[in-house]
Amino acid sequence: MFKTLRLVFLFGVLLLAVLMVSGVQAQAPSVYVLTIKGTINPVLVDYVERGIEEAEDNGARALIIQLDTPGGLDTAMRDIVKHIVNAHVPVVVYVAPSGSRAASAGVFITMAGHVAAMSPNTAIGAAHPVSIGEEGEQAMSETMEEKVVNDAAAYIRSIAESHGRNMEWAEKAVRESVSATEREALELNVIDLIAYDLDDLIAQLNGRQVTLINDIVVTLETSGATTVDFTMTTIENFLYTISDPNIAYLLLSIATLGIMAELFNPGLIFPGVVGGISLLMAFYSLGVLPVNYAGILLIVLAIGLFIGELLTTTFGIFTIGGLVSLVAGSLMLFKGAAPEFQIDPWLIAVVCIVITAFMVFAIQRAVAAHRKQAYTGREELIGKTALVKAPLNPEGVVLFKGERWTAISESGEIKAGEDVVIKKVDGLVLYVERKKDMLSEGKSKR
Repeated sequence: MFKTLRLVFLFGVLLLAVLMVSGVQAQAPSVYVLTIKGTINPVLVDYVERGIEEAEDNGARALIIQLDTPGGLDTAMRDIVKHIVNAHVPVVVYVAPSGSRAASAGVFITMAGHVAAMSPNTAIGAAHPVSIGEEGEQAMSETMEEKVVNDAAAYIRSIAESHGRNMEWAEKAVRESVSATEREALELNVIDLIAYDLDDLIAQLNGRQVTLINDIVVTLETSGATTVDFTMTTIENFLYTISDPNIAYLLLSIATLGIMAELFNPGLIFPGVVGGISLLMAFYSLGVLPVNYAGILLIVLAIGLFIGELLTTTFGIFTIGGLVSLVAGSLMLFKGAAPEFQIDPWLIAVVCIVITAFMVFAIQRAVAAHRKQAYTGREELIGKTALVKAPLNPEGVVLFKGERWTAISESGEIKAGEDVVIKKVDGLVLYVERKKDMLSEGKSKR
């Protein structure tokens, strides 16, 4: 009995200890960390929104967005700014690690943070709308350009003002594409602090006051907080990867090759399946990128010409036209967009070479097929072997592929059951020779 009570007591103590530890862990402060590296696109909008919601639901003390971007889409940037501005958890935008930058759309996102921070050897700036520059073929009129620039300048001034930051510099970043190092940004009141790493940042955040939406003032209590790395889901990672302009172009090229291979040799199935899947993924990628519709139409025309070559065999005419259209469309696909949305010229060259090689192979096969002599009707009978059914003396009957033919022997009398070779066809009459005579003639010639 005493042993039982002692075991029950020990079990109760262990259970109490577990509950106490769980309670302490539940109350331990946490800081969520999101990582944005690359161009700003709609996939990142969902990622940031999901991260903010989870941080709010779990009572996080702060959320840090570690940022390194050359810029991106204006619409995606504005959506991310909205989520940051309306967050009920303090959002810290941290340009890191060393060597990173917050350019173009990254400037807006950094200045939208309740706290803006940078690590050493980083840069911020150059927020002018690139897609409306003078070099772009889609350049807007001066009036429209002025409207767009004024709208972006007013937007970033509003963001900077809400956090007490340098509105004049923010406007210059849009109008004049000015940039600043982390030291210059701190001196100009563009950012709030410089931190060497996440631990240093979290330490400096402790005790800092920030103002959330509806003028709610919050004092950050990050001392002893644990960091929670909030990563993208597998699907988000996949969608973000294929949203790269080079990947989108590669998918479109694979789709073209797969579909052409299936048309060239129907029934392979695998190339057609791969091509179809690649085409759908390419459609998604191009749908979230700033594409030039003239470039898309030229590439579609190129695909049509390649398919036309395979179906009609113009001996290279459609292929040449398709290659010209493909190169022009590839160069124009993201014409006028920011540099981060340009396709690598080497990738265009490799794709064109591969498609050219495939089309040359297909044309050679087609030419060989056309040059091959076609045998149709009775001409097909010459040189074939038939069986004598009624003796040939010299006329009789032979059997060829189940059909009875009147035949005349050119090598004397031939008995029934012997094999003969068809030498000539005259209407419904076959002229034949004994097969062994044909063999003897071949040996004598040798």
